[in-house]
This record gives sequence, C-alpha cells and structure tokens, in this order.
Amino acid sequence: MTRDPDPTGFAQITELDGTRHAAMPQDRLRAIRRGAEALRERLLDAPPVHFARSFNLLRIPYPAWFAFTGVYSQQLLKPHMVHLLARTVLVQYDDFEGRLRTLLFTPADFEAGNETPYFKRLSDQTPKFLHKAIAPVYQTVLQALAGCGVAPEQIDHITYDHLHTQDVRRWLGSAGTPGLLPNATLLVHRQELANVQGLLPVQAEWYCPHGLDGVPPERIVAFDGSLQLGPGVALVHTPGHTEGNHSLVYRTGDGLRVSSENGVSADSWAPLQSRHNGIRRYAKATGAEVILNGNTQESSNDQYLSMVLEKTLAGTSPLHGFSNVVPSAECSPHWLFPGAPTSHLWGETSFGALVRA
Repeated sequence: MTRDPDPTGFAQITELDGTRHAAMPQDRLRAIRRGAEALRERLLDAPPVHFARSFNLLRIPYPAWFAFTGVYSQQLLKPHMVHLLARTVLVQYDDFEGRLRTLLFTPADFEAGNETPYFKRLSDQTPKFLHKAIAPVYQTVLQALAGCGVAPEQIDHITYDHLHTQDVRRWLGSAGTPGLLPNATLLVHRQELANVQGLLPVQAEWYCPHGLDGVPPERIVAFDGSLQLGPGVALVHTPGHTEGNHSLVYRTGDGLRVSSENGVSADSWAPLQSRHNGIRRYAKATGAEVILNGNTQESSNDQYLSMVLEKTLAGTSPLHGFSNVVPSAECSPHWLFPGAPTSHLWGETSFGALVRA
C-alpha cells in the first residue's frame, strides 16, 4: 500500500481532464492545447517559487536513434551515439497551507542505477579504463545539496518524470536501513508505480531492478492525473515516454519552466528552429512540431500530445526563440561526440534565493 496525496498540501488539476478522450487524434491535440493554455494562464497568476536551481550530475552515452526518433530513419549516414547530461533540480516553494517545502526533481543514484539492464550491458561491453571518460560524474546528489547549503533533512519530496534507471532505496531507506533523505517522500504517478510492479520486456530494459524493494509504504505518495503542489508548482501527467510520465512545472520571475525527458534538447520541442539540418528537414517534411525521445515508445501518439502540452504550458522564450522546456537529461556536446544535434543549451539554471530554514 502507498499513501494518497495530502489533501491540505496538494490540489488536483482539472484543466486537462478529458482532453485525451476524443477518437480523432487531431481533436485530442486541439483539446490539449486549450487545456494547456488555460492551465498556463492560471499558473502565471501564481507567485514565483522562492528558489529553483539545477545541478549537473553525470553524462550518459545514449543512442542517437532513440534521442531523436524518426529523424535519422531515412539517412544512410547517421551518428551512433550522443551524450545526455543528467541533472537534478531543487525547488523551494510554499504549499497551499503556506508551509515552506523543498522538492528534489530527478535525484539520480547513478551507482545503483548502473544495474539498469541496458546500461549494465553497455558497461560490461566497455573496457573499465574508459568508463570515466565515456560517462564522467560531476557530483553526487548529496554533494549538490551541500554545495548550496541544503541539508538532506530539509528535503520534503523527491519525484522523477518517470522511473527509468532509478533506484530510490538509498534516499528513502529499505529493509530496515534508514534513507539518506530522512524526511522525504516519493511523489509518483499511480500508473508509473503499477508499471514498475509488472513490466514487459521492452520496458524492463530501462528500469532498475528492485529499485523500490523494501521502501516503507508511508514514504511513497501515489497520485492520479495531474497534481499541484503549491500555487506555483505542479506535476502534470504527460504520458507517452512511459504511461505514468509526468512533467515538473514551476513559476519563475519571467514565466513558467517545464522539465521532462519526453525530449532531450531544445530542438525536440521546436524542431523548425533547429540549426541541425536533419532535425529541421525532418520537421519540414513531416509537419512534426516535436521530436520524441523514443527508447521505449510506450505510446508515441500520447508522447507527441504530451510534448505539445509541455511547450504550450512553457511558452517561448524571447531570448532564444525556443520553448521554456528544459530536458531533465540534456543532449550536449562532449569531446567523444562533439557534433551533438542541439541548437540551444540550457546548462545549469538558477532562479531566486534559497530560503534558509
């Protein structure tokens, strides 16, 4: 059993209810745009969060075929691998009762996550002396927290857009071993939680075995649909990459930020703006307004709709012309793969001032 969301600290989002029910995909697309525009206007009326900062954690080699689904399908010459830079995001905000909360988004325990079948096989096939060069680690989650003066005890919630490669036992504790984030609960979509408990082989390739085993039930809060954590912070259900995928949305001083792994670069949500010929030409030829990150493609139609939802919620930045959607793992150049197809790099981002508890 798991806990249900705190009825005083959270609120259910209704603007997107029923937007995926129409039989015709184009009708779903129109309904999602309308719902996203309404939700965007309401979230823009909220005050900004106190603080939001992202931290580089590590680089991950990743097949280009997955990262930019469809783009290379008609090209004879194509890059084999790109590099994804995985980050965690710390957000401080007030909940609906006015209580200060600290959320940690995508805190990867990459040592345990190496047991993910796909990456374990890749690691086993690579000489050990190359591991640090191919997948360099910049810092751990605890080092990132210490670097900005946040104690592990201050983390109220952790959440992931989906549970690919994730093992949360070190953070939440398991089988009598206390967790390193002693006061944190895992916020997870109920469908994502159900999937983890009974994966098909094509899904299991990307999930860390036993990543939730032995975690105390009271440390896991399962939610349905889309959930608002406070006036300026929401977890929006964006299925497709996985059925239980959700995106982090938070209010900043200049608008809204959205983060997920439905795409892997700024180009993914604005392919016609891309300086990469393959991405731009593919978008022009097909009419696609988003490019999917497709390692599992549990539902490519839903993922397409979700990415349109994300870009509509986020809006477009007047500074660089791309959507304010920040990939939770960003495709970025690395000396091994310097030709990464991306036109705008977000890098580490920071907003506001940390509230000292």
